Amino acid sequence: MRVLVTGGAGFIGSHVVTALTDRGHEPVVLDALLPAAHPAPPRPSGTEWIHADVRDRAAVAEALRGVDAVCHQAAMVGLGKDFADAPDYVGCNDLGTAVLLAAMAERGVRSLVLAGSMVVYGEGRYDCPRHGRVRPGPRAEADLAAGRFEPGCPDCGTPLRPGLVDEDAPADPRNVYATTKLAQEHLAAAWARSVDGRAVSLRYHNVYGPGMPRDTPYAGVASFFRSALARGEAPTVYEDGGQRRDFVHVRDVASANAAALEAVAATAPAGGLTAYNTGSDDPHTIGEMAEALAAACGGPAPQVTGAYRLGDVRHITASSRRLRDQLGWRPVVPFDQGMTEFAHAPQRAGAAPAARPLRPVR
Repeated sequence: MRVLVTGGAGFIGSHVVTALTDRGHEPVVLDALLPAAHPAPPRPSGTEWIHADVRDRAAVAEALRGVDAVCHQAAMVGLGKDFADAPDYVGCNDLGTAVLLAAMAERGVRSLVLAGSMVVYGEGRYDCPRHGRVRPGPRAEADLAAGRFEPGCPDCGTPLRPGLVDEDAPADPRNVYATTKLAQEHLAAAWARSVDGRAVSLRYHNVYGPGMPRDTPYAGVASFFRSALARGEAPTVYEDGGQRRDFVHVRDVASANAAALEAVAATAPAGGLTAYNTGSDDPHTIGEMAEALAAACGGPAPQVTGAYRLGDVRHITASSRRLRDQLGWRPVVPFDQGMTEFAHAPQRAGAAPAARPLRPVR
């Protein structure tokens, strides 16, 4: 297939391009190379590149010539906590997606794989011993300030048991970025219904691995820990380090994109969007991840600070069974191996991010 990969110069997108090339496909990269994501623009080699913004309809329409499918990775990422940033998030993520889909409709391209996100769920799955499956609301600042990080049952206050969230869980986006990622899915579903297209959203969990950017808003927690260790500093862990996440290696995410692109025309239902969690199904805590990186780097032990950020969720871990069963995808990089590799792999250069306000436990 000839596949247009938007955001193909980015951390995940570049691995998707490699995975597609290795499987005999012809990727075409469209990337705006925004300074926030690419302080040092990469040098393209061996792949057709188009330097353009996904919001540029003429450029997108031209890029779609001869294309069989689209892998849409381009997005502005981060928490989006300051609502003053909402227009930028909506412009990059939702307007950009709308422009892309409109151009696909005109060009007759009917297959789409979208980079979704687990942030659409808000908190993950929880069970109360007395009330069964429950959905806790956002954590109160008074509880966080007092060091009470675990959400309680909204009916009785009993501590909850976290579990694996599946794709049928209700959406509950809790910040601007999460809201735009859910809107992307709604736009893609509307496009699929309108043109009898086929769309897949891969809801990424915590992606890490070689080439992860450092010191930019596009960096994740694993990258910040790795950067601290490279400076000889202890990784700073928020709350008590007990936050559960699903850390999935970027090569596994790239292979999921390739599998979805190959299957979407044959197996995805026409006129709709199918969502797939894309995780390792091997949850670990933030503290465990920091300890694994510190050990692999031979650096200082993590420092658990008790500081917190409003808007962060406590636990969000995936069940990727649907992706395994329907598309035959399997993650192949285990946690310990992946963290050891990441500890010694080069990172992309970046610029210092804006400081995020932290609130210590009183």
